Amino acid sequence: MRKTLVAVLLILLAAITASAQEKLDPATEWATNAFNEFHVSPNIVYQRASGVSLKLDVITAGPASTTRPTLVYFHGGGLVEGAKEGAILNTLPYLARGMNAVNVEYRMAPDSLAPAAVEDGRCALHWVYDNAEKYGFDTSKIVVAGHSAGGYLALMTGMLAPGDNLDNACTRMAPDWREGTIRNVKVAAIVNFFGITDYVDLLQGANTRNFAVRWFGDLPNRMELARQLSPVSYVRGGLPPIITIAGDQDPVVPYQHQVRLHDALTRQGIPNQLITIQGGGHGSTPPYVWNREQNLHAQEAIFEFLEKHGILAPAPGAGK
Repeated sequence: MRKTLVAVLLILLAAITASAQEKLDPATEWATNAFNEFHVSPNIVYQRASGVSLKLDVITAGPASTTRPTLVYFHGGGLVEGAKEGAILNTLPYLARGMNAVNVEYRMAPDSLAPAAVEDGRCALHWVYDNAEKYGFDTSKIVVAGHSAGGYLALMTGMLAPGDNLDNACTRMAPDWREGTIRNVKVAAIVNFFGITDYVDLLQGANTRNFAVRWFGDLPNRMELARQLSPVSYVRGGLPPIITIAGDQDPVVPYQHQVRLHDALTRQGIPNQLITIQGGGHGSTPPYVWNREQNLHAQEAIFEFLEKHGILAPAPGAGK
């Protein structure tokens, strides 16, 4: 898997570089520099759970001695399928803006039912804090992001606190493990691409979804657990800024999930934004696949949001 990840990045960057002319365009210039300056550390074990070694990839956008805003990304797949390697290209826009990236795998059904994936998201965030100095992660500027199930995990990872009792299984470094305490790891912003916000809605009634049923399986009190594992249950003061991007024709995760979350956050005074992709579905999933312009609009809105909240500096030449 290590060779596969490195090969994907090398092929991508080589293909872009091959199109260079005598005078390089900005995208090709960036790709050429990234090829020489970025460092990829694939398949680092961040946690062991259920007999599985959970891994993540780190991409540093330059020397680790320089701290940078850091993206923590979760892949999609309904918590029943998918792999971190399939999401590696989702990190490219953030790398291009000088951010480090951490690409996370997590446990999925049927081998690991709820709340395993949520626990893994929190443990990955603890790992980022524990290894900030080694890789140059700026812990004051961590952005958690993901699409679909990954958007859900980004929400849960960024909205939870140690008192919510989903950090207890995480491996912790000294000195907090000796003290019996759990450090309050926080994020600076959450980027939610059409993530589930209410699992109760997906386990019963007209919006029942197979992937949701499979993740909860036949667990006792699963409706109570579904409420405990729904982002809408954690809307409260003190949350980080949250931006949500979703298509209003999404056939997988109902668009109203995003509207309800947006309205609840607004009532609590949490800085947030809902970007609606008119006529868009579930990202690149047919039908109603987002087009190029819609994807660019979404990414532009995300960077404007991160700039507004002091996580990213304006891009060079912006507004000219």
